[in-house]
Amino acid sequence: MTKQVALVGGTGKLGGIIHAVINEMDGFEVSRVLTSSSDVSEIDGADLVVDATTPQVSIEIVRAAIDRGINVLVGTSGWSAERIALVRPLVESAGTGVVFIPNFSLGSVLGSALAAAAAPFFPSAEIIEAHRDTKVDSPSGTAVRTAELIAAARSEQGPVSAPHADQRARGQQVSSVPIHSLRRPGVIARQDVIFSGAGESLTFTHDTVDSAQAYAPGIRLALPFALEAQGVVVGLENMVDLGIQVRK
Repeated sequence: MTKQVALVGGTGKLGGIIHAVINEMDGFEVSRVLTSSSDVSEIDGADLVVDATTPQVSIEIVRAAIDRGINVLVGTSGWSAERIALVRPLVESAGTGVVFIPNFSLGSVLGSALAAAAAPFFPSAEIIEAHRDTKVDSPSGTAVRTAELIAAARSEQGPVSAPHADQRARGQQVSSVPIHSLRRPGVIARQDVIFSGAGESLTFTHDTVDSAQAYAPGIRLALPFALEAQGVVVGLENMVDLGIQVRK
């Protein structure tokens, strides 16, 4: 039986990519597309809600889906570990599943996993992320997730070294890692994770040059996974074997 998807934010950039991917998939159909002016009750009866909105709207969509017992796939950026913790008890109580994907790109997920693997070996880590000038949130969800993975990997070593972090020009600290956000016309998405130690540095760079092609494989993996998910799941790495141990 074809599963009915309520796509919220379907007229946006990411929403359009998700819509196109679903149209090419067997077993899934976009039965309704919601915009900012839609009533949230339009998700009623869907088998899966896919959220590609804004950080301000996303929390309402997730809560509305949980209340209705519908699983949710969240592609909206801006969901930090602290924010996810707010909805985790609701998900567990309702017995539903919510899957948060900070980035649908397999290359991005691998880059973050490599950064986590390197984190215990360097005292200093900083992230520079760049997106198009129309992106409304900063730092990006990908950068936040990467910083959280770095911190988790350094649980025995402690926080990274971030001198003068009280100065605004030093970026926003997430899990002790300074993040510097660039918003530029003509950019899709780029992230540099820079590790520094005595006498050396190591940089992991991921650059998205075509979002439609980069995100499509991850979206195809995430849709059936989200449909059957139980509880809260964060990250595309839960759907692929990266060959790298990533601490949750």
